[in-house]
Amino acid sequence: MSTNIKENLDNITSRIFKATRKAGRDPSEVTLLAASKTMELKQIKEAIAAGVRVFGENYVQEAKEKIEKTARKPVAWHFIGHLQKNKAKLAVELFDMIESVDSIELATELNKKAKTAEKTLNILIEVNLAKEKSKGGVTPKQVDKLVKKANELSNIKVKGLMAIPPYTENPEHVRPYFIALRRIAERINREKIPGVFLNELSMGMSSDFEVAIEEGATIVRVGTAIFGERKPKTK
Repeated sequence: MSTNIKENLDNITSRIFKATRKAGRDPSEVTLLAASKTMELKQIKEAIAAGVRVFGENYVQEAKEKIEKTARKPVAWHFIGHLQKNKAKLAVELFDMIESVDSIELATELNKKAKTAEKTLNILIEVNLAKEKSKGGVTPKQVDKLVKKANELSNIKVKGLMAIPPYTENPEHVRPYFIALRRIAERINREKIPGVFLNELSMGMSSDFEVAIEEGATIVRVGTAIFGERKPKTK
């Protein structure tokens, strides 16, 4: 894989275009999120220069410096990792969206901090489709309850769902998970809950984002295909 971020981004953009066209969708319906965990500030700035407008980070403290040092850049930041409640205040301050809300306790804490900050925070509900113990997220049966309870909170807005399916080298093997997430969102939307319309589906990564787009993804989280292989996270 090329380590030239501009070349990689051009390639991914072309693949997103082809995948949307194949699915009969408009390319503007899909947001490319650059998963920038462990990437250095130099790489972030190079990606911004190449046209990336949304970044995703897994660790609040690691993201803080990057966000502060790119504060004047036209980019948005999403939190896509496991968020501890004691990091909620800083997360609310730093991020435009939290994609990994998986409990009413976390949603309530985020709402509390957002209210103090006089901010409405967009969130996604993370769904653990395969019920993997190593991953966060609510089970498919718990999604409705969490969406309804989170919707009652005044300073957060539930925009959609997020999922990280089990890793496999064959993208077709994860297609059923993408279909399942889309169907959960469709089912909840059919309930016509006042104030709720789940129009965001964050699913698909470097190895399978084209299949995710074919199944309705509106946000694809791409890291290694943009930046190259990651360096191990240092403590």
